[in-house]
Amino acid sequence: MAQCVQSVQELIPDSFVPCVAALCSDEAERLTRLNHLSFSELLKPFSRLTSEVHMRDPNNQLHIIKNLKIAVSNIVTQPPQPGAIGKLLNDVVSGSQPAEGLVANVITAGDYDLNISATTPWFESYRETFLQSMPASDHEFLNHYLACMLVASSGEAEPMEQFSKLSQEQHRIQHNNDYSYPKWFIPNTLKYYVLLHDVTSGDEQRAESIYEEMKQKYGTQGCYLLKINSRAPNRASDEQIPDPWSQYLQKNSIQNQESYEDGPCTMTSSKNSDSNLLSLDGLDNEVKDGLPNNFRIHPLQIDQCGDPPNNTDGSESKSASSVHETKKASTAVIRGACLTLTDHDRIRQFIQEFTFRGLLPHIEKTIRQLNDQLISRKGLSRSLFSATKKWFSGSKVPEKSINELKNTSGLLYPPEAPELQIRKMADLCFLVQHYDLAYSCYHTAKKDFLNDQAMLYAAGALEMAAVSAFLQPGAPRPYPAHYMDTAIQTYRDICKNMVLAERCVLLSAEILKSQSKYSEAAALLIRLTSEDSDLRSALLLEQAAHCFINMKSPMVRKYAFHMILAGHRFSKAGQKKHALRCYCQAMQVYKGKGWSLAEDHINFTIGRQSYTLRQLDNAVSAFRHILINESKQSAAQQGAFLREYLYVYKNVNQLSPDGPLPQLPLPYINSSATRVFFGHDRRPADGEKQAATHISLDQEYDSESSQQWRELEEHVVAVANKGVIPSSFYPTQYCLNSYSDNSRFPLAVVEEPITVEVAFRNPLKVPLLLSDLSLLWKFQPKDASGKDIEKVKERVTGEPEMIGTEVISEFLINSEESKVARLKLFPHHIGELHILGVVYNLGTIQGSGTVDGIGALPGCHTGKHSLSMSVRGRQDLEIQGPRLNNTKEEKTSVKYGPDRRLDPIVTEEMPLLEVFFIHFPTGLLCGEIRKAYVEFVNVSKCPLTGLKVVSKRPEFFTFGGNTAALTPLSPSTSENCSAYKTVVTASPSLGTALVSTASSMDFGTGTGQQLEAIPVPLPDSVLLPGASIQLPMWLRGPDEEGVHEINFLFYYESVKKQPKKRHRILRHTAVICTSRSLNVRATVCRSNSLEDEEGRGGNMLVFVDVENTNTSEAGVKEFHMVQVSSSSKHWQLHKSVNISENKDAKLASREKGKFCFKAVRCKQKEGGIQSSEKYTFADIIFGNEQIISSASPCADFFYRSLSSELKKTQDQLSAYPEKHREATEGAVRLVEKCSEVDLSIVILWKAYVVEDNKQLILEGQHHVVVRTVGKEAFSHSQKEEPPEMELLKFFRPENTTVSTRPSVEQLSNLIKTSLHYPESFHHPFHQKSLCLVPVTLLLSNCSKADVDVIVDLRHKTTSPEALETHGSFTWLGQTQYKLQLKSQEMHSLQLKACFVHTGVYNLGTPRVFAKLSDHVTVFETSQQNSMPALIIINNA
Repeated sequence: MAQCVQSVQELIPDSFVPCVAALCSDEAERLTRLNHLSFSELLKPFSRLTSEVHMRDPNNQLHIIKNLKIAVSNIVTQPPQPGAIGKLLNDVVSGSQPAEGLVANVITAGDYDLNISATTPWFESYRETFLQSMPASDHEFLNHYLACMLVASSGEAEPMEQFSKLSQEQHRIQHNNDYSYPKWFIPNTLKYYVLLHDVTSGDEQRAESIYEEMKQKYGTQGCYLLKINSRAPNRASDEQIPDPWSQYLQKNSIQNQESYEDGPCTMTSSKNSDSNLLSLDGLDNEVKDGLPNNFRIHPLQIDQCGDPPNNTDGSESKSASSVHETKKASTAVIRGACLTLTDHDRIRQFIQEFTFRGLLPHIEKTIRQLNDQLISRKGLSRSLFSATKKWFSGSKVPEKSINELKNTSGLLYPPEAPELQIRKMADLCFLVQHYDLAYSCYHTAKKDFLNDQAMLYAAGALEMAAVSAFLQPGAPRPYPAHYMDTAIQTYRDICKNMVLAERCVLLSAEILKSQSKYSEAAALLIRLTSEDSDLRSALLLEQAAHCFINMKSPMVRKYAFHMILAGHRFSKAGQKKHALRCYCQAMQVYKGKGWSLAEDHINFTIGRQSYTLRQLDNAVSAFRHILINESKQSAAQQGAFLREYLYVYKNVNQLSPDGPLPQLPLPYINSSATRVFFGHDRRPADGEKQAATHISLDQEYDSESSQQWRELEEHVVAVANKGVIPSSFYPTQYCLNSYSDNSRFPLAVVEEPITVEVAFRNPLKVPLLLSDLSLLWKFQPKDASGKDIEKVKERVTGEPEMIGTEVISEFLINSEESKVARLKLFPHHIGELHILGVVYNLGTIQGSGTVDGIGALPGCHTGKHSLSMSVRGRQDLEIQGPRLNNTKEEKTSVKYGPDRRLDPIVTEEMPLLEVFFIHFPTGLLCGEIRKAYVEFVNVSKCPLTGLKVVSKRPEFFTFGGNTAALTPLSPSTSENCSAYKTVVTASPSLGTALVSTASSMDFGTGTGQQLEAIPVPLPDSVLLPGASIQLPMWLRGPDEEGVHEINFLFYYESVKKQPKKRHRILRHTAVICTSRSLNVRATVCRSNSLEDEEGRGGNMLVFVDVENTNTSEAGVKEFHMVQVSSSSKHWQLHKSVNISENKDAKLASREKGKFCFKAVRCKQKEGGIQSSEKYTFADIIFGNEQIISSASPCADFFYRSLSSELKKTQDQLSAYPEKHREATEGAVRLVEKCSEVDLSIVILWKAYVVEDNKQLILEGQHHVVVRTVGKEAFSHSQKEEPPEMELLKFFRPENTTVSTRPSVEQLSNLIKTSLHYPESFHHPFHQKSLCLVPVTLLLSNCSKADVDVIVDLRHKTTSPEALETHGSFTWLGQTQYKLQLKSQEMHSLQLKACFVHTGVYNLGTPRVFAKLSDHVTVFETSQQNSMPALIIINNA
């Protein structure tokens, strides 16, 4: 139980005090009414004695009584109605609330820190009022009247006669059978005569004389002169006198409860306005039968038209005819206005005199008489007191269990029954605190009652015996709790008297609490909770909860559970404030422990109670909690919660309609997922016209692609700024999200929309409907110089001339759905914009319930949802920036950087480019050339310039050459609508090359350089506002099959330079699916034939293998090779060697074709520096139409493929170590150059495709770059075979230095050899046995340096195959020749071969050694002929 102001040792004596009746004459009552008090109320504050009192017990032992208090009350002849008592108790409880600002106790139990009110004043008030308002009953005498004060005024005409009348009236009430109420202790009631004298208006001498007369008639011990009203009523306000009555009358006065402010009520009005101040003692001024009082109506009587007796909604029902009048009356009334402090002392002295001289002697005498009667009745030789020991120390009579006893609660004893005399004596001893004697008597009475099976009497004796045993000084025996248990059970189950059972429980629980037996106390309190009284059950459950929390080891969850039960019962009893308090205290335990259903129930109840009490903010907060926690409730329950919340919120908003918008809890917003997009939405594709993909909110973020775009932008910005990226450069970000860098303020452009994508999530199982959804923003306008124009204002939809705001009229989020809303702002002025959040009406749909889980609602097909109820509110978008982790301080602490994606700076107008692609293919064959068109449109009001495009795949597209002459005008200029520039040729000498030259400078690519930004050829390099231009664009399918994503980045600037935004970009991602077409391989080898050579340096043979790798999926029937072109700075194709009669070289599926061409060196022309960039193009045509390979687009794609090839080789070279690069310079480089060719072959083809029963002709080109002699080159990179697994090596390989010697392969190309001899030779062996054949050995120096050559003829073939195939022969003459060949010089040696018989011989046996003249022996190695030189020797 909670802590109490009084200890149990003080509480019980104060609850059971001697009762004294008061009977006043009309005039006497008038005198007290001048102070707005009845006579009994006048005495109430002074009814406790200030000093100890002595009396003697029947054994003549002196007994001391401490703090004795007496209860004086007016006589009322009707017992109080239970309903009236219930109403009074209800009012007392509702009127006692926790004090504002009271500091609660903090109790720490385990993980819990609970704020709990240590005291419960409402319970104490209830208990005090309950014990005082208990009606008198026949089975006990504790609240029977012991004495009666007869009060008359000195101002009466005949005071002595008045006293006689009063005495007769008292006698009539007590002894007449018409009056069963009130109850009197003994027939011979003490009468005490009091003469009231008004000091200000009365005659003091007359009063004194009357008093003398009284003393003579009634004795000095039986009368008293009480002087009051020492000051005139009109002087009442002059001097402030303390008001000791307020604390007593406030508690019991029905009108003075706070709860009356809460609503209207009715109450029977008395005739006299003063009687509105009814108290517990209630007194009417109505006179009946010449007597001053109407005793028939108890002050707690309820009028017939009032509330029914069992009113469970008590505290909210009211009892005053006019609440406000009553309140005013009670506050304006000053009690005791005519009394001075001297009068207070006089009243106090009167009570002392009455108690000392009247009451206590009367009680002492009554105890003696009763004792004597008992002794005589029992015939005992000793007094009852002295025999006590024997009775209780001897053998006890076994008590029957309560279940064995017959239900004889209806048994009544006559008033003079000896059993009742014992009980009377016990009660008298108890009232004067003589607990030893009281216990003895109660114990004796208990036995008698149990023997008679008078259960009501027995229970009363047991109850008081237990209390007496506890209160005995020195505690000679333990508290007999089982007495109380039996008494409670008897009252409740047998006697069906819950009032007495409740008294037992209240007393016993206090006693157990004082002994720290909290568990037993809690059990006792819980046992008495029942359905008959919600208020009692609520109070007892609350006290039980306090018992659980006050235990040695607090039981926190039991405390919370019983507080919830108490709150529920308070609510049923109409005690809304107490109910709310109980739920709030219990919430501390349940909160955050994962008991979501319990939390929901508590919050819902708190919300409802708070709303009833008009604590709307608390109600909103409680309902908010239900909605924002992940609820496990059913959909119907969640719907109910939401409707309650909306209803309460609506009421809150109506109280302050002009106040700030409230924060709404639903739906959830994932702030970090908020995305901001700057710019217009992408236009959809229009027929063959396809808009650039650019960037949109529909695209997922990809870190890899965003990095690629960043690199492209950096590159193009560097090109535009002459190779240097400006320090102020920052990559353009059109879409900001949680992955982008949001540390800077983003830039938005005037008149271009800002789209904010807000991620909503509905955690409930019911759909939410947001209406009039828009962004909430704050804008600081600036002028062109950047100065503020006006003060910052927060605006929602106002001032559209600054910022236009899009409003979504309806936005439905189905149950447990995540959904994004895209909201737009249209800035019309430059300045600083801050997007604060969203504002909307939150509502739900009438009859909301999802059908088949997809939220299909009846009547929703129209797109208009019937809104049941909605409230306007806002939610802020607060985005936490990334955690900082750079400095040591940031790493050791948790700091977050800024996230400024919602704070754009609106800048001045910029040009805006839109790009459209016309006839842009989605599928191509590898190497296929297709012509498309690109349309550039300036949709802004500013001209744009400096348009460039950059891509990671420049070999994919071209806009044509720099000069118009090299670019075909349109496809119609040639037959078959070819994308190439073609010329119809008269059939030339079959297979001979047509030669032309072109510079790579003409096609915008400097070979060997890095990727470049390609300028788009705009007329005058400016695109005016609203203007558009179409340009041709040639595309070539990438060489690898598959799906290719090709990124284009268009860069452009404003003609007028902007300080904040220098350029803009537009992105496009083209997705091309390529399918296989041709696979081309080419090799170059030196021609062995040295005749008909023009000039030096020799010829070469070029072998080209073409394979049709296309599968018939693409519908390609066959490929025609229409032309093979070469392009090189040094070599050119001369003619076709194996040209077939059929001029068209056709390849059907999976067929291979082989071509052989002769290549010769280009003729050197005198040219300046530019000649190094001049390429010679030679075309060998297989048809009647020449494609000019040195014009667009053929040359474009050739140069682009060449630059990408160079880039690859440069990347590979850069991977080599530096030392090697230096070492390969000089001599080795000379050797390497001999085998370098650098010849590019371009194969141009046509493919015939059947599609939709139409035949289409596709065309394309493949490039093969042959770098070195003898090394095979491919049109596209071959897949590398994965290397085989190698054994692990457990030792470190030695540091091998890179060999600086050229390879055998490189050295074999230094000298080209050729043997000239007759193919067959006839010799008559029968005439001459030796056959001599002349052989010429031609030596040609291929390098540009001097070479020393050694020819050694002593070489013998050792391999067995050679021996079998070719016979043996010998060379005659000199066996070794040494000679020096100058740069590219040819030399011939005349040799003789000697044969001894016929056969086929290989003459290719001479060994040729070569070394550079400058070096001694470093590079010497053998020179092998690649081809065998066979000779046939015949016999003539």
